[in-house]
Amino acid sequence: MNIQEYFGRISYNKPHKDADLQTLTAIFQHHIQTIPFENLSMHCGEAIKLDLQSTYNKIVRKKRGGWCLEINHLLFWALQELGYDVCILGAHSYEPAENGYTAEMSHILLKVVIKGDSYIVDAGFGGAYQMWQPLMLISGKDQAQVPGIFRLMEDNGTWYFEKVKRKHYIPERGDTDFPDTPALGNIRKIYRFTLEPRHIDDFQELNTYLQVSPDNILRKKSICTLQTTNGLLALVGWTLTEMKYNCMEDTDLVNITTLTDEEVEKTLKDKFSIVLENKLVPVNVRGLPPNLVDKI
Repeated sequence: MNIQEYFGRISYNKPHKDADLQTLTAIFQHHIQTIPFENLSMHCGEAIKLDLQSTYNKIVRKKRGGWCLEINHLLFWALQELGYDVCILGAHSYEPAENGYTAEMSHILLKVVIKGDSYIVDAGFGGAYQMWQPLMLISGKDQAQVPGIFRLMEDNGTWYFEKVKRKHYIPERGDTDFPDTPALGNIRKIYRFTLEPRHIDDFQELNTYLQVSPDNILRKKSICTLQTTNGLLALVGWTLTEMKYNCMEDTDLVNITTLTDEEVEKTLKDKFSIVLENKLVPVNVRGLPPNLVDKI
């Protein structure tokens, strides 16, 4: 494994002498705009191994993406290589359909300390709730970014991550609406976590569960999402969604296209720079929340 090879993968060629916030932000943004959040391995017969070398080979050398356990583990390694004070944290994702957080840890994120200040860094949530910059670990502070306003709230040692939702304008429908969970108003809960340091091995059971559990949404939907310079791309099953953030006042522009099997393969190559070694079987089980960029 080589940090320069990683830099080549994320198209980063700027100076990185100091482990400062400016460099962290730049590397992070390159990371999320070149490495897709995707679960395609499990839909083309490939096992996902949760060890650093396997993750590095998959993402850096084979130019694939991965889910949170892979994407954030790779970023953790890179930041360590660059001298950052970084640790792994575990989170419980919010499930809108259940109106609550998962009982077991279901997500991995990072905490980085720079000159005594702590930041939350998460490159692996995907979709419209992906942060674009490190978040200051401060309770109750609105932190505005291109995707919207993010917020961290602390209560008795537990931190809650949420986003202020924006309206979606969908030209095909000719209307504007709010994405999912309307009962919560304009706040979308994302996950909760504590600051207890974790090790990647703490997530081995989760990695196995996500690949075999028939009730897991990642088994029911083939997903590939990527942040762009002004929004995001999301391919779920045969549905391609292209979102442009804040195209109008407090409104995101959403274009939705249904693809054929042949177009799915071409789209993965042309828009996500992914060429799979094995045949993908697209999946998008009906009856689940339809707004893919909100559920991811």
